[in-house]
Amino acid sequence: MINFNQWLVLVVCSLAILKAEGLLVNITFVRNAVAKGAVCLDGSPPAYHLDRGSGTGINSWLIQLEGGGWCHNVTNCISRMHTKLGSSKKMVENLAFSAILSNKEQRNPDFYNWNRVKVRYCDGSSFTGDVKTVNPATNLHFRGARVWLAVMRELLAKGMRNAENAVLSGCSAGGLASLMHCDSFRALLPMGTNVKCLSDAGFFLNTRDVSGAQYIKSYFNDVVTLHGSAKNLPRSCTSRLTPAMCFFPQYVARQIRTPVFVLNAAYDSWQIKNILAPRAADPDGKWQSCQLDIKNCQRSQLKVMQDFRLEFLSAVIGLGRSASRGMFIDSCYTHCQTETQTSWFWQDSPILNRTTIAKAVGDWVYDRNLFQKIDCPYPCNPTCHHRVFTPQDAPPI
Repeated sequence: MINFNQWLVLVVCSLAILKAEGLLVNITFVRNAVAKGAVCLDGSPPAYHLDRGSGTGINSWLIQLEGGGWCHNVTNCISRMHTKLGSSKKMVENLAFSAILSNKEQRNPDFYNWNRVKVRYCDGSSFTGDVKTVNPATNLHFRGARVWLAVMRELLAKGMRNAENAVLSGCSAGGLASLMHCDSFRALLPMGTNVKCLSDAGFFLNTRDVSGAQYIKSYFNDVVTLHGSAKNLPRSCTSRLTPAMCFFPQYVARQIRTPVFVLNAAYDSWQIKNILAPRAADPDGKWQSCQLDIKNCQRSQLKVMQDFRLEFLSAVIGLGRSASRGMFIDSCYTHCQTETQTSWFWQDSPILNRTTIAKAVGDWVYDRNLFQKIDCPYPCNPTCHHRVFTPQDAPPI
C-alpha cells in the first residue's frame, strides 16, 4: 500500500509532467495599439498568445481572458505596473497552454483544435477602464477598455471574423470581464456565429465581511472610479444602479442576452480570503489557518462559510431560469477550474452528476446538453480538489 509520502511524490511528479508537456505559445504584442492609447498600466502594448486551430476547429475560436485581481488606488496601481499584471515588458515570451487551452484531444476533447487565445491582463480593471489623461507624475494609463477593443480587432483581422463558433471565457478577474464584455463580444461577430460566454470563478458576491463591513463594495467602487469604468459597464445595469454595483455579476448577468455558463466553487477560496474575511476584517488573523486549508476551519467558521454559500446560491439562482444558461457550482474550496488540467479534465477531476467540468462546458457549447447543476454542501463531494495554500500564496487585494 502506498503511504502518504509516496502518494505525495506521485502527485508532485504527475503535476510536473503535466506542466512539462504543456504547449508553449509565443507572445504577440498589439503594436499599433500604442498609437491609439490602448496600453497597459505602464504604457506598454497589450499582448496575447494565439495557437491556431486545425481540422474541424479551424473556424472556431476560444478566447481566454487572464485574471489577476484589480488595482484600486494610485499606490496599488504603481506597484502593479512593475509586474506582468501591469506591463507587457514583464510578461514571459512563451506561455504554457493546458486545460481549456490544451491542444491534446485526450485533455481537452471539445476545444483542442480550436483557435485558442490567451489575452494577457495588464490594466487592473477587468478591461473596463478608460481615462484619457495621464498624470506625468505617475505615468499610469487606465485604458483597459481600449486594450479589450484593440486585441479583439486584431483577432478579427486574423480570422475571428469568419468564426462559426466563438467562446469568450476567463478566470477570476478575467471571468468577470467575460461577463462584462459578453454582449459586446457577440456584437463584434457575424450574425450566424454561435457565440457563448464562460465565466470561471468570476461571480464575485456583493456581501458583508465577517466584521459586518461592505469591504468589497467599497473596493469595487474605488476600482470603477479610479479607472473611469462607468461608461464601459453594461448600460442595462448602469441605467438602474450605481457603477460600483454594476461590477457585481449578480446585477449584470440577468440582462446578458448572449448564452452564459457560470462555473464557480460555492466556497470560492479567493472570495473567502478577500471578500468574506479580508485582512481588514480579521486584524488578529483568526481566519488565516482556515483560509489556508478548509480542513482547519473551526465549526463557527464553517457555519459562516455555509451561510456565504447560501447567499452565493441565492444570487446565482436569482438570475432566473434560462434555457441557454449553463451552470456548474461545485462545493470545492478552490478558485479557477478551467486553467488547471486536474480540475478541468483528468481521471480524478471534480464531478457533478457524473460529469466533469470539461464535459459540462463542451456539451453546453455544442448544444448537446444543458448542464445546470448545484452541488450539495461541503464536505459532501469526495471528488473535490480543495486548495491548500501557504501564507505566501495569493496575497490579499
